[in-house]
Amino acid sequence: MKDFITIGYFADGPWAHKAFEKLMQDETIHISFICVRYDKRDKVLQELGEKNHIDVLYSPNVNSAEFIEKVKKYEADLFVSMSFNQIFKKELIDLPPMKTINCHAGKLPYYRGRNILNWVLINDEKEFGITVHYVDEGVDTGDIILQDIYPITDKDTYQTLLEKAYTGCSGILYRAVKLLQSGNVKIIKQNDISAAGLYCGIRKENDEILDWNQDSRSVFNFIRALTYPGPCACSFIEGRRIKMISAELVPGAPSYKGIPGQVLIKTKEFCLVKTKDSYIKITDYEGMIKTGDRMGMEKNG
Repeated sequence: MKDFITIGYFADGPWAHKAFEKLMQDETIHISFICVRYDKRDKVLQELGEKNHIDVLYSPNVNSAEFIEKVKKYEADLFVSMSFNQIFKKELIDLPPMKTINCHAGKLPYYRGRNILNWVLINDEKEFGITVHYVDEGVDTGDIILQDIYPITDKDTYQTLLEKAYTGCSGILYRAVKLLQSGNVKIIKQNDISAAGLYCGIRKENDEILDWNQDSRSVFNFIRALTYPGPCACSFIEGRRIKMISAELVPGAPSYKGIPGQVLIKTKEFCLVKTKDSYIKITDYEGMIKTGDRMGMEKNG
C-alpha cells in the first residue's frame, strides 16, 4: 500500500468537478496540477485550482516537449484523464511511474469514442457502462481496471444518463485510484472481451435532424437521445425549425401506411405524428405545429 499518491489531473466538465471533490476528500491523495482543455477552459476547475492552491495548466499540445518538461517538475505518480479532449502519446502516458488512466462513460470495449450517452439511447441499449482503463496510444483501447454497469429504461433520456454518469464517474474513478494505490489492480484486456469492439463518432451540427421514415421506437429513441442539454431532435415545416423535446410511444398504436412526418392530431397537450410503422406522441416541443402539417428533413420543406 502506497501511503500517499500524487496525481496530475487532465479534466473538463461536471464529471471532472465531482471527481475532483471526491479525490480531494482523501488526505492520502494529492492533486499536483490540473490541466484543462485549451480550447474551452473550464472556469469551475480553474476556480477549484485557485481555491486549493493547485496549479492550473493548459496547452494546445500536451505531447509537446515543452509541456512534458513542464509537468515533469510535479513528479506525479499517476496521470488521470476525465473528459479531456487530446490524445496522449507514449512519452506522456509513460511519464508517471504508475502510468496514465482514463474514465470513460462507455462499456468498453464497446462504445469507444465520442458522444456515447447519445449513441446508447439511439441504439436502444438496455444498459450503459462507465469504465476506468489504462491509457494507451489507441482510442479507449487500454486495459480495463474497473467497470460499472447501469440499466437504461424507457424513462431515461440524455439528461438522466448524464446525471448518472456525473456521479458514477466520480465514484469509480476514486475506487480505481485507491486500487492503484493499494497495488491490487487486476486488469482485464479488452481483446479478451471482444477483438473488434465498437467505435462511435462525434456528433456534429445537423446530426440532430430527425428522419420520420423510421419506426416509432427509433424516433422515440432519437428524440430522448438528443433532448436537453443536447441540441434536441428537429424537423422543418415550411422552413420553420421545430424542436422535439420529449415524446412517448403510444401503446397499441396500429401499423399502417401513411406519410411519415405528417401531424395527425394537434391538441394543447400533445401532437401525434406519423412514423414509418405507426405514430408517436410528441409531448413537448418548440415551434408552430397544426394538424395536417408535414415535417421533413429539409429547411425549405
